[in-house]
Amino acid sequence: MLDLRPHFSLSLSATPDRLHFAAHSHHPRPDVTRAAQLAAWDDAARLLDGKWEHVLGPVWQAAQRHVARHLRLPDPATVVFAPNTQEFVVRILSALPVHRPPRILTTDGEFHSFSRQVARMEEEGLVAVTRIPSEPARDCLPRLVEAARAGFDLVWTSEVFFTSGAALDDFSALAAASGEAALVIDGYHAFLARPVDLSAVADRAFYLAGGYKYAMAGEGACFLHCPPGWLPRPRATGWYAGFGALSEASAGVPYAEDGWRFMGSTFDTSGIYRLNAVMDWLAAMNLDAAAIHAHAQALQARFVAGLPRAGLDPARLVVPLADPARGNFLAFDLEDAEARQARLAAAGIVTDRRGRRLRFGFGLYQTEEEVDRLLERLETAGATA
Repeated sequence: MLDLRPHFSLSLSATPDRLHFAAHSHHPRPDVTRAAQLAAWDDAARLLDGKWEHVLGPVWQAAQRHVARHLRLPDPATVVFAPNTQEFVVRILSALPVHRPPRILTTDGEFHSFSRQVARMEEEGLVAVTRIPSEPARDCLPRLVEAARAGFDLVWTSEVFFTSGAALDDFSALAAASGEAALVIDGYHAFLARPVDLSAVADRAFYLAGGYKYAMAGEGACFLHCPPGWLPRPRATGWYAGFGALSEASAGVPYAEDGWRFMGSTFDTSGIYRLNAVMDWLAAMNLDAAAIHAHAQALQARFVAGLPRAGLDPARLVVPLADPARGNFLAFDLEDAEARQARLAAAGIVTDRRGRRLRFGFGLYQTEEEVDRLLERLETAGATA
């Protein structure tokens, strides 16, 4: 069992009595990210007007290589960054047809960045949306594949669903069934939580995620893998998207041909610095997504084994522990989830909730000792009674 608590000393020591089990929501940053934050400031002071050549050069390229390595992408140039995934959602939607309402196939379990935006457009008749049930998760991908054959402009699905932790594996069949539709995989709860290998669909599927959760970099470091040739000219576009255009003198608005076609405009650079710091730290520790996932699974197993004495029924798990197709958090379906979360908070236990789903997340900053303390506190405080 790994013990990496010394590498998270700044976050853990800030409130020593806190038991944080919401890694899937707001992951503590390792200590190396503080120096990275300062480095971004120092580079801005040192370089001033020359800062952007440095940030959009070696700093940016290092981040591209890190993401490409963890996703098994053949070309780091397909990776582009933005402060949040909402920017990418808007740009992708802006690239769809305008002569009729674009046809969108998705699930009913997508995160708000996409689901809210699409629902609002649907109110105005701007898009036509087909939603496939995300549960039971084992049926979701086959249903998406079957539905995709009807023909859509956009197919959008999560890799790990944020309300349940259920994971979808192998998107090759969906890529084949999607035809001319742009295929987007939301990997925010999968990136560095589970091993992800996009090599088979890298030329076909967009993939978006970010550093806020298991990549441990905090805000402002989201990314999009852009398969070559798909959605070449999003209408929502920033002036950076013209960098690398082959001909500045060409008619119309020029776009880069690689991932830069989905770029926006000026942004806070510190998130990219922090992402690089975390990726370098993981590499130095010889840790990858498989190691992170194995660590989280071991903590989950210890937690679930102790639940009977803590008063929480493992049968209420949305995804059973025996199911390997899950992310690094456990979701319990509970009628009194809101009240339970409040009692947990009063006992110094940080969790989070989505409706009636109470979620416990596990990460590298925890050991078996934290799980045992959690179980003891649940039992003595009666927080789950």
